[in-house]
Amino acid sequence: MTKFLRNILPAAMVFVIAAAPASRAQAVATTNAGPPAAANAPSAPATAPATLEILRLADASRGNLAGVRWTVDIDAFENKEHQLRSMDVKARGYDFLAEFLSPPKVKGQRVLFVERNMWYTKPGVKKPVPISSRQKLVGNAAYGDIAATNYAEDYDATPLADETVDGISCHVFDMKAKTKKSTYDRVKYWVSKDRTVAVKAEYYTVSGMMFKTARFEFGNKVQIENHERPFISAIKISDSVMKENLTSMSFSSPSLDKLSDSTFDVNLLMTR
Repeated sequence: MTKFLRNILPAAMVFVIAAAPASRAQAVATTNAGPPAAANAPSAPATAPATLEILRLADASRGNLAGVRWTVDIDAFENKEHQLRSMDVKARGYDFLAEFLSPPKVKGQRVLFVERNMWYTKPGVKKPVPISSRQKLVGNAAYGDIAATNYAEDYDATPLADETVDGISCHVFDMKAKTKKSTYDRVKYWVSKDRTVAVKAEYYTVSGMMFKTARFEFGNKVQIENHERPFISAIKISDSVMKENLTSMSFSSPSLDKLSDSTFDVNLLMTR
C-alpha cells in the first residue's frame, strides 16, 4: 500500500472554498454548530499513520494523480436562477488547468492553479489575473472545487467516532485547515471504510457555523499500475441556509494522460 501511495500521490496542491459571508453565517440555525470538539474524539493523534493513509487514498480518488484529464459539468440552481458550466480539466498532482467550453459567454476562459496560486484569463485580457480559489465559480461551487483535494497534507485531522451514512460504514474526521490557503477553514469528513472514498462533507466557517454540505459519488474508475481505483463522478452541494440552492458537479471521461510542464506554466497561459 505504501509503495502504491508513493507512486500516485505527487506534490501537494490545495483547493479552497469561500467561507460563508457573515450575513449567511448569522442566519444559520444553532443546530448547524461546528463538529464535535476534539475533546470528544478518540485519542489518536491527527498525524496517526492510519489517518493519513485513509485521507491520501481518498484524495487519490478526487483527482490527485500523476496526470489525468476529465470533463466537469456544473448545474446550479441559486435564488431561482439556473446556470450551467462545462469545462475541460487537466490535472497533475494538485495543479490543474481548466478551460471553459460552454456556455458561449464563458467559452475560452481559463483557470490555472499551481502551487497554491491561481490565475484567471479570458479572451481579450492582456495578462493572467491572480484570483483566490475561494472565489465563487457558480452556484455553491468555488473555483477550488474544480479538481483535486489534498486533505491529507493541508488539514490537521482528528478522528471522531465512526458513523453510518446511507447504510455506508464510515471513518469520520474533524479537520482544521493548517493555512488560510486551504479551501475550507474546517471540515467534518466521512470516508467509506470499504472503498476509502469520500461519502459526505460538512463545511464550516472559522466561527463554527456550517454553511454547506456535499455528497460524493464515485461511478468512474481509473487504472493505476494494475490497481483499479474508484474516481469521482459527482459532487452534490447544498446550501445550509437556503435549502433550495443546489449545485451538481459531474465529472466524466477521466483518462490518465502525460502532461508536460508547459501545461502548468503561467507564462504560457496567454499563448494557448
